[in-house]
Amino acid sequence: MTLRLFDTETRTLREFTPLVPGHASVYLCGATVQGEPHIGHVRSGVAFDVLRRWLGANGFDVAFIRNVTDIDDKILNKAAEHGRPWWEWAATHERAFDRAYETLGVLPPSAEPRATGHITQMVDMMERLIARGHAYPSEGNVYFDVLSYPEYGQLSGHKLDDVHQGESAGQGKKDQRDFTLWKAAKPGEPSWPSPWGPGRPGWHLECSAMAEFYLGPEFDIHCGGMDLVFPHHENEIAQSRAAGDGFARYWLHNGWVTMSGEKMSKSLGNVLSIPNVLERVGVRPVELRFYLGSASYRSMLEYSDHALTEAATAYQRIEAFVHRVVERAGDAPVGTWTEGFAEALDDDLAVPKALAEIHRVVNDGNRALESGDLTGARLLAGQVRAMLGILGVDPLDSHWAAPADNSAAIGALDVLIGAELQRRQQARADKDWATADAVRDRLKAAGVEVTDTPQGPEWTLTKENG
Repeated sequence: MTLRLFDTETRTLREFTPLVPGHASVYLCGATVQGEPHIGHVRSGVAFDVLRRWLGANGFDVAFIRNVTDIDDKILNKAAEHGRPWWEWAATHERAFDRAYETLGVLPPSAEPRATGHITQMVDMMERLIARGHAYPSEGNVYFDVLSYPEYGQLSGHKLDDVHQGESAGQGKKDQRDFTLWKAAKPGEPSWPSPWGPGRPGWHLECSAMAEFYLGPEFDIHCGGMDLVFPHHENEIAQSRAAGDGFARYWLHNGWVTMSGEKMSKSLGNVLSIPNVLERVGVRPVELRFYLGSASYRSMLEYSDHALTEAATAYQRIEAFVHRVVERAGDAPVGTWTEGFAEALDDDLAVPKALAEIHRVVNDGNRALESGDLTGARLLAGQVRAMLGILGVDPLDSHWAAPADNSAAIGALDVLIGAELQRRQQARADKDWATADAVRDRLKAAGVEVTDTPQGPEWTLTKENG
């Protein structure tokens, strides 16, 4: 495996060399659980799920951490607007994100830490920063001293004169470019004890502390949306390295989902929730995942119902080939991906090239079917399944299997068993006990349990046959 990834920090395509051979440590900035997730929110989950699957398929032991920001100004404001406790609001929408990830087949992380569960680690990091001269307390707050860290701007390319943190002025800042590590408690807001008084953590501090706790002071890959490059990830790098950590060695950022060229966000009023899209457009979850993961992870994905429908049709053609092979050859066990597929994913997860390779193999497989070469078609279908599995959309994966519609079979059974029960009833009326017992025993041998009730006999399938 010669995986090359585009590193935002160096702005170059770099060969992936793990810190520990055979082990890959990955941190993905997860959700700030302030509301219902839309397809823009979960694109990073899908994109970096492919990275995780590809690393795992190539023999890496992957530690994949995806955090939950469950304390934040936005959460407090939304909860207050709706008259709900902040913790209930956060928990409710955390579950909504879990459902969205599950619906789209995103593998669960190795651990999913909440910010509120790691205040101790955050306090420890602030104490280290203060001791090193990179942070200072003021009026119950703690701020990071941006001017104390000469490399500030290394990820985003921002010049110090252009820095605006996008946060409120704060009490006691030495410089308005400094960012908040700890916010002094305000009346009516949740708070935790600290050496500087009660308060709550700043957003940037949360991820640095959790990444260090779960992955160590230095780890392999930090992922997130491109909107997080500044200020969030820039501030993560500054505070972590200023505290003495090597922190992330590679930085990967996915593009936005856009509508009419604008980033999808609640403020633009163009939110598309997962259930809404599935119902309104009439696609299946596997087809929505296929669409969200079909473009290069670094590119913008311009959403339209038409584009989603086209992607669903493309997936159905691949799926149909796999099902035809199963119908004609009996099965299509998962095989191995092709060299062309591996080359595509090793090239910065170039999914469009990987899909072109899948379509090529499907075309070869359809020709094999047409010629009656079932052995060849079975082999090619196995390759297709292996490649789709890396992308998380193998149609025969149990996650995507629809519940079997056996209503017709049950209806036929009801007619046949009903006739037998009528025969048994007549035999009992005629006191022909031998025939009545023979019917009952025959049904029992077939896995049908008969229960006599005041309303007449009723039947059920036994657990062994149900």
